[in-house]
Amino acid sequence: MSDPAAVLDDLRAEGDELDQLVGALSEKQWSLATPAPRWTVAHQIAHLAWTDTAALLSVTDPEGFAAEVREALNAPERFVDEGAEAGAALPVDELLEWWRDGREQLQRALRAAPDGVRFPWYGPPMGGASMATGRLMETWAHGQDIADALGVRREPTARLRHVARIGVRARGYAFAVRGLTPPAEEFRVELTPPDGHACGDGSGLWAYGPEDARQRVTGPALDFCLLVTQRAHRDDLAVRAEGADADRWLDIAQAFAGPAGAGREPKRDGEAR
Repeated sequence: MSDPAAVLDDLRAEGDELDQLVGALSEKQWSLATPAPRWTVAHQIAHLAWTDTAALLSVTDPEGFAAEVREALNAPERFVDEGAEAGAALPVDELLEWWRDGREQLQRALRAAPDGVRFPWYGPPMGGASMATGRLMETWAHGQDIADALGVRREPTARLRHVARIGVRARGYAFAVRGLTPPAEEFRVELTPPDGHACGDGSGLWAYGPEDARQRVTGPALDFCLLVTQRAHRDDLAVRAEGADADRWLDIAQAFAGPAGAGREPKRDGEAR
């Protein structure tokens, strides 16, 4: 089980790093298109602010959050875009203030939450550490969209282990959300971490699942995280599968709650990875 305080420290660091990237952008750069259809840089930050606000509501007012979920179910294909559009329409300074204030309020609420409490979400309920992990995953993934729009390469960090872990744990959900029966057989996932961030067990890997599992996934941790957050197409990544079920998983993997995403198209010949 993850230490909530440690995950929250990493969540803060992930948000601060993205804040450094967007805080000095020009008005024109905030309007740049990102890889997400119809979403600009402003839409990406607005989505993070909106989901942090939803997470805070889940932690502090579960009944109020349940009402939000009921409203979302009335427009399951629109509510995410509508939240992003409303935030993106704000002046940049107001949008940044909303995002920064929401991040800090969520930090305080999760740190004050009693151990063992589970909070409702758009997918399964989560404990404090899982909620923080989910927010970190979203912050990293939408930060990747922004970095892509700006043509910036971000240095991968050890914080990717949280994204990888939630991606592994969401394997069954990726099948179920598509109406498929999740495989009963256990999987082995072995990921090569970013330089300098290997495990201390001598293996040099971030590993999940039994060593003797027949269904196996291997590759760089960064590529796996790009895959499960649907920020890159499988064909453009060095993630490999052994076994039919593992191979199928790589086609549909998603680390986020909600409807199955369409994912990204593969790069065209000659296009930079």
